[in-house]
Amino acid sequence: MINIGILGCGRIGQVHGGTLRGMTNARAAAVADAMPEAAEALARVTGAKVMDADAMIHDPGIDAVIIGTPTTTHYDLIHAAAGAGKAIFCEKPIDLSVDRIHDCLAVVEKAGVPFMTAFNRRFDPSFAHLQRQIADQVIGNVELVTILSRDPAPPPIGYIKTSGGIFRDMMIHDLDMARFLLGEEPVELTASASCLVDPQIGQAGDFDTAVVTLKTAGGKICQISNSRRATYGYDQRIEVHGSTGMLRADNMLEHSVEVSNATGMRKAPTQPFFLERYAAAYRAEMEHFVAALKNGQPVTPTGHDGLKAQMLADAADQAARDGQMKVVEL
Repeated sequence: MINIGILGCGRIGQVHGGTLRGMTNARAAAVADAMPEAAEALARVTGAKVMDADAMIHDPGIDAVIIGTPTTTHYDLIHAAAGAGKAIFCEKPIDLSVDRIHDCLAVVEKAGVPFMTAFNRRFDPSFAHLQRQIADQVIGNVELVTILSRDPAPPPIGYIKTSGGIFRDMMIHDLDMARFLLGEEPVELTASASCLVDPQIGQAGDFDTAVVTLKTAGGKICQISNSRRATYGYDQRIEVHGSTGMLRADNMLEHSVEVSNATGMRKAPTQPFFLERYAAAYRAEMEHFVAALKNGQPVTPTGHDGLKAQMLADAADQAARDGQMKVVEL
């Protein structure tokens, strides 16, 4: 049994706690949160004990920690957990500073502990199957990847102000997915962004509508489109065009029933947001983490995957602000 401590008992901590509750080879042994009531609530659901973060990290009975706290706390928690010899499962981003991410990875590598960056979309059944089809050359050589990611509505302005911006908070998932699907590292990046949804987002120094184009040394191209508003629901689609065909992963709908009558054809709406859309992905990523620990195998995505996605997000933000193409070296 792998004993896991959950640092952060908010929305994502609850997701991981629920996943661990259904596993037979791992359990949530302890939970910690700056808000005692949040920790108590998750403890009741999981059967874990409530501890403070430092005590949890240094408890010899805890094998690994999930870091689901605000991004500003990740740096110190990673250093402490690595120093205590704990395996680490860290939500994205590792940190908003590339230099500080380098510091974190150096500490992790020195300690020799497993470190997984939680890019859960790699584990989505549809996206993972799509990537395997690419690897199996089902559509020949990849030429053009198109990733569409649009939220139903923007998050609160208070969150926007501390999130690091649309590229580091939202598009970072798509930037990681681009690397996952292209099979080559991007070497060029262009970006354009606007504030079209909520003027308060612009006043906070951020964008709510953005596009990025990536190009690899081999000439493969990836287009990413993000919006903080989709009036029709949570929009998550991928299309990959290759030399001998095309792969496409469409939106997940609330059900598969389609109504046809004199007024036309009508399908169900998309699943409402990421908790529903990526429920299977959250389960699969935790199963991968636990299996890797039990079997002594490497975890993926790694801390270096988190670093490279952050580097691309930084380049995209800069390109959107100055209008210049960026050369990226990952």
